[in-house]
Amino acid sequence: MHIEPGIVDGAKIVLSYATAAAAGAVTLHESLKMLRTTGALPFAGRTVVTTGLVFTFFQPLPHFPVGVSEVHFILGSTLFLLFGAAPAALGLALGLLVQGLFFAPFDLPQYGMNVTTLLVPLFALQMLARRIIAPDTAYVDLRYGQALALSTAYQAGVVAWVGFWAFYGQGFGAANIAAVASFGAAYMMVVLIEPLADLAVLAAAKSLRDLTGTRLLDQRLHRAA
Repeated sequence: MHIEPGIVDGAKIVLSYATAAAAGAVTLHESLKMLRTTGALPFAGRTVVTTGLVFTFFQPLPHFPVGVSEVHFILGSTLFLLFGAAPAALGLALGLLVQGLFFAPFDLPQYGMNVTTLLVPLFALQMLARRIIAPDTAYVDLRYGQALALSTAYQAGVVAWVGFWAFYGQGFGAANIAAVASFGAAYMMVVLIEPLADLAVLAAAKSLRDLTGTRLLDQRLHRAA
């Protein structure tokens, strides 16, 4: 997703630098924790893969503008379940940056807002996963309700942040409220698809355990914490 140019401008855009820096600090913290656990090579491999996937989600896959932003199939919960929070966060940030540098330079001024909107819901999803997934449950054994909760939390977080930036930048006029509402309604349709994508990927990982039980994927995928 991308906040449309001009939604937040002038001095107001400084706030996005602060929120992006905070999200970056959490990403760094999670990255250092994972590096100590997995080592540099598997961590780098996961980051490369997630970056490539995110770029694919943003650029080649269908996406369309609605209201104040664009609707994409980000599959944030899928990235989290397969690769872990830190590689997913880095992949989201780097994939967005690659798209901006080479395909959508007009989006670069909004990078701080966009990366905040992608990363903060991811870390909220991580906290929710700790609460609703028992420590003795591998991710391949998740139920539909759990996958739905994770996906809904992520997508709702994205919509909430987009709404925040829109109201922060443009106020609460009727036209802006309608634009935010139309974006939210369109984006939440993704919730109907992402849990099914999560379960399909997890089922494939479970049936192909010998192929997917590698250090390139998060160890929680097949083994309980």
